[in-house]
Amino acid sequence: MPLASIPSPSEGVWYLGFIPIRAYALCMIIAIGFGIWLSERRWRTRGGEKGTISDIAVPAVIFGLIGARLYHVITDWQTYFGPRAIKEPYQALFVWEGGLGIWGAVALGGVGVWLACRRRGLSLGAVADTVAPGIAFGQAIARWGNWFNQELYGSPTTLPWGLEIDQAHGGEPGVLYHPTFLYESLWDVVLGFGLILAGRRFTLCYGRLFALYVAGYTFGRFWIEGLRIDLVGGVDHAVTFLGLRINQWTSIVLFIGALVYLWVTRNKDTEQIVVPASQHEASHKENGGPASDPIEST
Repeated sequence: MPLASIPSPSEGVWYLGFIPIRAYALCMIIAIGFGIWLSERRWRTRGGEKGTISDIAVPAVIFGLIGARLYHVITDWQTYFGPRAIKEPYQALFVWEGGLGIWGAVALGGVGVWLACRRRGLSLGAVADTVAPGIAFGQAIARWGNWFNQELYGSPTTLPWGLEIDQAHGGEPGVLYHPTFLYESLWDVVLGFGLILAGRRFTLCYGRLFALYVAGYTFGRFWIEGLRIDLVGGVDHAVTFLGLRINQWTSIVLFIGALVYLWVTRNKDTEQIVVPASQHEASHKENGGPASDPIEST
C-alpha cells in the first residue's frame, strides 16, 4: 500500500436549504472573478479606463462558456449521441457535470472580446495581452473543479502524490492515479507568473504576450494530456490519431500557430489604443490640457 496519497472529495455538491452549491461551478466563478480582477489592474497600469475589462468580460464569459461546452460536446459527441451513447442528448447542456473545453472558450470568448473592442474602439491585441496572465491563473483555479468531480485523472501511479478515485468514477480499489488536474493547475500558475515577468522584461505587444500564453499552455497540456486515461471522444476508449489524443493534436496545431504568430509580428510597430480618441480628448479638455491622439500601450 502507498504511504501517501491525495484523497478525492466525497461529494462535490452542498445544499444551502434546497439550493445546490456545486463545487465545479464555484471554482469556475472564482476563476473568472480572479481573472477579471487581475486583468483590470493590468489594464489600468497600461493607461486604460477603470471598468473596461469588467464590461468586456460580460460577452467574453457568455460566448466563452458556450464555446467551451460546444468544444466538449463536439470532441466527445459519442457520449451524448449515437447508438453507444451513455447519456441522453439533453445532458449535453448539463455544464455542472463537467466538460468545458478551454479552446472552445478561447475561440468563442475571443469573438466576444473582439465585438466589445470593436464597439469601444480599442485594440484587440492590447486587451489580449492584458488578460493573458489572468486566463492562465483562472485555469489554475478552475481545474480544482475537476478534482471535486473526480475527473481528468491520469494513468495508475505509485508516486506518493497519487490520486484516490472512487469506483463510481472509474477508480479501482487500492489503485492511485496521476492527478493531472493538479499538474495542469501548477503548470498554469507557473505560466501566469512567467507571462507577467515576460511582459515586464520584453516588449510583447500586438497580441504577442497572448501568443506566448498559447504556446506555453499547449506545451504543458501536450504532455499532461498524454497521461490522461479518460475516454475523450469515445465511449469505451479515447479517440486517437497516430497514437495521440484529440487534445494533443489540438495542442500541437495551436503551439505551431502561436510560434508562427510571434514570428510574423516580430517587427510590427503600430499604435495600440487603450483609450478611444473621443474619451481621451474629453479627458484632456476636462483637465485643461490640449486634445491629443490616443495613447500607445506597450
